[in-house]
Amino acid sequence: MTTAVINNDKMKTFEEVESAVRSYSRSWPTVFERAKGYKLWDVDGKEYIDFFAGAGALNYGHNNTAMQEKMIEYIKEDGILHSLDMGTTPRKAFLEKFRDTILTPRNLDYKIMFPGPTGTNTVESALKIARKVTGRDTVINFTNAFHGMTIGSLSVTGNSFKRHGAGIPLHHTSTMPFDEYVEDQDSIAYIEKFLEDNGSGVALPAAIILETVQGEGGINAARMDWLKKIESICRRWDILLIIDDVQAGCGRTGTFFSFEPAGIKPDVVCLSKSIGGAGLPMAITLIKPEYDQWGPGEHNGTFRGNNLAFLAATEALSFWETDEFEKEINKNASLLRNTIDMIIKKYPELKGEARGRGLMQGIGVHVEDLANEICAEAFKRGLIVETSGAKDEVVKFLPPLIIDEEGLNKGLGILVDSIEHVLSK
Repeated sequence: MTTAVINNDKMKTFEEVESAVRSYSRSWPTVFERAKGYKLWDVDGKEYIDFFAGAGALNYGHNNTAMQEKMIEYIKEDGILHSLDMGTTPRKAFLEKFRDTILTPRNLDYKIMFPGPTGTNTVESALKIARKVTGRDTVINFTNAFHGMTIGSLSVTGNSFKRHGAGIPLHHTSTMPFDEYVEDQDSIAYIEKFLEDNGSGVALPAAIILETVQGEGGINAARMDWLKKIESICRRWDILLIIDDVQAGCGRTGTFFSFEPAGIKPDVVCLSKSIGGAGLPMAITLIKPEYDQWGPGEHNGTFRGNNLAFLAATEALSFWETDEFEKEINKNASLLRNTIDMIIKKYPELKGEARGRGLMQGIGVHVEDLANEICAEAFKRGLIVETSGAKDEVVKFLPPLIIDEEGLNKGLGILVDSIEHVLSK
């Protein structure tokens, strides 16, 4: 997280009243008032280009007009807002459209589970069903992974700062190297050795959980061949494969599911953030039918029936009725990558490294604190962009997927100006 210098009275209420745990209001010390598409405005009327998109919860931009109209009409008609897992018309419409627009065309067969409404809720449910189905308790996770802030999700998260916040030991997990994370070492052979060696200390796990692109961990993108080999390991050892697509899913990497280019079929898929369409809390867990072995109410949550989110989510799926939206994402992704490559070449002082894919990319800046300085300067100039990685060493780009070429170029122009300013100091 970038931390900008707070030099105005606008933040006084947040400093005096709100908990010290707040983070983004430290990074971007202003009071935002309005947003539309890929832009935000603060109380002073200053405009910002959004390369953050609610940490990936706003893939379809701020205040999509069609989603707004659906929600406003529903409220005016006294539609049910809170319903737990009772049957409602918005819930039915979402289930049908997700099946018909997303699952069936991709030849995927999953039961759709509604856990609590956040990313960590869907991860918790995935870990629980894997352990229930297999009767095993260990889960393999990966270096630099981030899966959520509750105890089960933290146990498979790599960030030590986040893990220490649990206040208790986090057990029943084994951490393995993520793809090329260990230099000059074949991570697949490393995993297989531990599974095959009875003296390794690694018990046969219930599941392997991974992000195909590690968002908070530094925009580390796994190779498709590596993902295929991980799936092969799971099939060989009867281990469930869980893909955490909370941030990398819903089109963020160029296809609806981030794992599609690898041609794999995970046993469980976790979705949240942009599955809610308009940024409303919503999560789903996709489970292969043979593993949907829950007893009624065995995993539940009070807010798993957010009907406004169902409405917005259903409307958002309209973007995926043809391949045009996907083509536009990938066109802008190429523009973004070309600019990243240009920046790395033009400014060798960054010791830069291109990371990620789709519209989930970043620049690894191998100079201490430089990425933070660049993002803080960008905020002053009207660009919302954050850092990620174990040492906040990556300038992380998550613009709304609906951004146009003009908006993308304007934001990248601000970034270049910010880099030049910081390097000239």
